Order: sequence, then C-alpha cells, then structure tokens
Amino acid sequence: MAKGMREIKRQIKSKQSMKQITKAMELVAASKLRRAQNAALAGRPYADKLKEVVSSIASGSGGTKHPMLQSREVKRTGYLVITSDGGLAGGLNSNLLRKLVNEIRENHKSKDEYAIFVIGRKGRDFLARRDYPIVEQITGLSDAPTFTDIKPIAAAAVRGFENGTYDKLYIVYNKFVNAISQIPTIKQLLPLDESALGGGAKGATADYEYEPSAEEVLSVLLPKYAETLVYSAMLENKASEFGSRMTAMGNATKNATKMINQLTLTYNRARQAAITQEIAEIVGGANAL
Repeated sequence: MAKGMREIKRQIKSKQSMKQITKAMELVAASKLRRAQNAALAGRPYADKLKEVVSSIASGSGGTKHPMLQSREVKRTGYLVITSDGGLAGGLNSNLLRKLVNEIRENHKSKDEYAIFVIGRKGRDFLARRDYPIVEQITGLSDAPTFTDIKPIAAAAVRGFENGTYDKLYIVYNKFVNAISQIPTIKQLLPLDESALGGGAKGATADYEYEPSAEEVLSVLLPKYAETLVYSAMLENKASEFGSRMTAMGNATKNATKMINQLTLTYNRARQAAITQEIAEIVGGANAL
C-alpha cells in the first residue's frame, strides 16, 4: 500500500510540473498572439492602398493588360504553403497539410503538374518525407517575421508565374478568425482576377497620372502587390499559430488539473484505507492482549 501511495504522489508531482509548463506556454502564446494581431492590422493600410492603385490602373479606360491579370491554359501549378516551425499547436498544421494533399490528389495526376514552395519546418518535413516536389523552402523565421524575411521565396514564386513556369499559383495558409478558430485556406494568388482586386474602386476615386506610363507602373506594382498578399497570409498564419497554441495549452492545463484532482482523490482514499487498516491492527492487538 505504501508503495502504491508513493507512486500516486510521484504522479501528482509530475502532473503539477507539467501544468506549470503548459500554463506558462499558454500565457506566452497569448502575449505573442496580441503582437501578431497588431502586426497584421498595421500592414493593412499599405496593402489596401496598393490594391486601390492596382485596381485603378487595371480597370482604367486605357484597357491596360498585364500577364499577371490574364488566365491561361493550366499546365503546371505552384503552391506556396505556409506552416509553423514549432509544434504544440493542436491540429493547425495537420489540418492544413491534409487539405493540401487532398487538393493535389484531386487536381493532379503526376508530380510534373505541380511544384511546392514551403515556409515553415512542419510543412517542409511533412512534404519531404512523402517525396513531394519542393522547389524552395524557408525555415526558422522569428515570431515576428518581416517582409524581408519572406520576400525571396515570395518573389521566386511570383517570378515563376511571370516567366511561365507556373500557369496558376495558390497560397496555402491558416486564416485567422479568433483564438479558437483558424480556417485552412487555399487561395488563388495568381493570376489576379477582378474579384481579387475588388472589381475596381467604387464611388469617388482619385485621378492618378502615371509616369512614364500606366503599363510600366503596373508591371512594377503587380509583383509587389502579389508579394504583399503573401506577407499578409504569413501574418495571418502566425496569428493562427499562436491562437491555436494558446488554446491547445489551455486545454492541456485543464486536463492536467482534472488528472491532479483524480489522483489526489485516489491518494486520499488509499491513505484513508491505510489509516483504517492500522487502527484495525492496533485494536486487534489490544484485544489479543
């Protein structure tokens, strides 16, 4: 009995230590989530203004056309996949990668029909183990990534569409809703269509003059706009990562509390039984005397 009680007490201490860790991780994730949300909000004015200018040029009376705005026969597709570097984030990465795998199985018959750009160690490891065609990768990003951090891979993906290597380009990431809800999303990045640009500006719009020409300005702005969309998705995924980790660690803390309570109850019952047995032995010995 004493041996069993010692084992229960050891388990209680172990669960208490684990609870302290998960609680600390929950608080850290909550703090990082707030910063990630603020970063996402801070980048929206720039993206919105860039979208307004691009939409104005694309829908202008001059009939400006650009390859990034025009659909073509799809022979090869590119996927830019954004995952986290670390784990302990619930089903965040597994749900996203499952959606990607299903998308590839439904739309492609061979590996020659698609290529993958991947951000994040979890996505890279998953896809590499299954021999998916990864053409470029970035891992080890900070908790607060900058545009410079993801620009090389974003520019490579956009350049691949521009030069005809890919006829369609999708971005795969977790869309942030709130701390307990993140939506695995596969969104068409290129070609940019009317819906992606908002169908042009509505109501009163600014009258822009372009130098040297609208076409040349558009050729510079469109790749930059596409890269900005990738960065926005990166920020969304970071917020989703911290939200999912905060929820997962919160659930782990609650489960640890329940286990500690159950083990404490079991320990108290065993202790009570041991005391009762000792009293019975003392009374039995006294009666024998």
